[in-house]
Amino acid sequence: MKHYKSLIDLSRVAGTPAPLMPLFNIVECNKVCSLGEHEFTGDFYMIGLKKFISGMFHYGRTRYDHDNGSMSFVKPRQVLQMNRLEFEENGFLIFIHEDFLTGHTLYNDIKKYGFFEYDANEALHLSPQEEQTIWDLYRKIETEYSNNQDEYSREIILGHVDTILKYSQRFYKRQFLNRQNLSGNTVSKFNHALSAYFDKGWLQEKGLPSVKQMATQLNISPGYLSDLLKQETG
Repeated sequence: MKHYKSLIDLSRVAGTPAPLMPLFNIVECNKVCSLGEHEFTGDFYMIGLKKFISGMFHYGRTRYDHDNGSMSFVKPRQVLQMNRLEFEENGFLIFIHEDFLTGHTLYNDIKKYGFFEYDANEALHLSPQEEQTIWDLYRKIETEYSNNQDEYSREIILGHVDTILKYSQRFYKRQFLNRQNLSGNTVSKFNHALSAYFDKGWLQEKGLPSVKQMATQLNISPGYLSDLLKQETG
């Protein structure tokens, strides 16, 4: 499996324009977007917004297929595949190399956002108003990225990225609330699985089960389960 240490190498293979900044890149997808046909990993975060018509987007344990505006978040060294994607409307990808965050508060803060641990089928689905909010922030990043860069460029760009992440956290909470029936069903399954674990006497034998164990049993990502339980329990 190919591992990309630099965004320049990734852009070469993907056939996209070379990044204007060595550690940060944005790609606007005009109806079609691809990052090669094979799975790969990289030393960067990726934030994407898109509306699929066809193609395959795979990260985490699952493939993604949904026709609403949605956002996905990929952490460094997570296996990723984007093959022959065709969009209903334009989309975008933001690539942030880990080293671009060094010395900035986002270096640690970005690790607090659980949605970078979610699977592809747990993407964030946006309302039209939410989608416009994200596009407005992307355009601000695009403007700064395309300008002559100076000592303020990184701070301004990362400020907008930070705002995108904060809005995404808010929108995910809205999504949890709007899907209360589905979320409640997942919590019920979690409680049932936990009770079964106790009934089998595994608490004394193995100790408390990990979130990863429970998530595997429920067929969702550990990050999504953790955030769902936080939302349900306050």
